[in-house]
Amino acid sequence: MTRLRSESVPHAQGDVLEIGIGSGLNLPFYSPKVHHVYGVDPSIELQRMASKRASDRAPEVTFFLQSAEDPVPLPDSSVDTIVMTWSLCSIPNPEAALQQMKRVLKHTGRLIFVEHGRSSDDRISVWQDRLTPAWKRIGGGCHLNRKIDDLIRAAGFQITEQKNFYLPGPRPMTYTYQGVAFGV
Repeated sequence: MTRLRSESVPHAQGDVLEIGIGSGLNLPFYSPKVHHVYGVDPSIELQRMASKRASDRAPEVTFFLQSAEDPVPLPDSSVDTIVMTWSLCSIPNPEAALQQMKRVLKHTGRLIFVEHGRSSDDRISVWQDRLTPAWKRIGGGCHLNRKIDDLIRAAGFQITEQKNFYLPGPRPMTYTYQGVAFGV
């Protein structure tokens, strides 16, 4: 996961909205091209951990203690980049969250994503469907079977780069989508 963060997050620039900032694991990977990071996460404990990571980082970080599908307290078309890593799986209403992202993203901005989700292999996706009900209960609401690219496109984004692959580990939990999308 660190390798994927180091490949994706440094492409962010300007004012950034990070969806699911969690404990701040992406913060060390932001380049000097990032001016400000707005981090959305509903967990106060994780935000405390992220605050410690943010204290010695160059960009200023503002935390929003809320779920990603709730209205983000930023003006329309106000952020240059949205970063979303391993968070769309656990957002209760991913469609609403993606609409909030689209609302605040500038027309020239981009969405950088690294997410796990529904495998393209039917033998694996059957297991993802079987495991997801129990996995959601033990995994903080995580859905193993969300088709990430379809959700992003349905929200009005155009995916311009995408790679799909398995990370090491059990295949139902490790099918990964990595890419970049623009608002249309």
